Amino acid sequence: MANAPITGTPPSGVPPHGYEGLRSGQVAAAAGVNPQTLRYYERRGLLAEPARTLGGHRLYPAEAVTVLRVIKTAQRLGFSLDEVAGLLEAARHRHGRRDAGLAARARAKLEEVERRIADLEVIRSTLVEALDAGCDDLIACAGEPCCPLPFSELAGPGTVPERSGT
Repeated sequence: MANAPITGTPPSGVPPHGYEGLRSGQVAAAAGVNPQTLRYYERRGLLAEPARTLGGHRLYPAEAVTVLRVIKTAQRLGFSLDEVAGLLEAARHRHGRRDAGLAARARAKLEEVERRIADLEVIRSTLVEALDAGCDDLIACAGEPCCPLPFSELAGPGTVPERSGT
């Protein structure tokens, strides 16, 4: 799809000599996302609404590819789309300040990841213990005192409630 100039009155912000920009498919391919993702991010406000041709085709600036790559990278680093939106918003409104809040948010995300890693290490070691103990039936294993699975810890304090006399 070429970016051939189109005659007519261009929308505001578009050079008078023709339409410039990348079509949805080009942006999506360059950023490694599908066009539906591109539109979803646009609806969520993560990506600015692009200019349109007289025929209604979206034309994105080249920077849209960078924004999409930033969004996908942040997601891979564990940031939710809401958190990514906050990071992008902070960057848009930093008004010349060097720090847009990324360092603090990255530290908080790192702490969260480290907690999750610690939880996963506990889960891993418990599963290894269960395999080593030969646990094969959750119900039977739960009744054994040597069962390494933390049934009582997960259920919380107290005793098993008695059944009603029906």
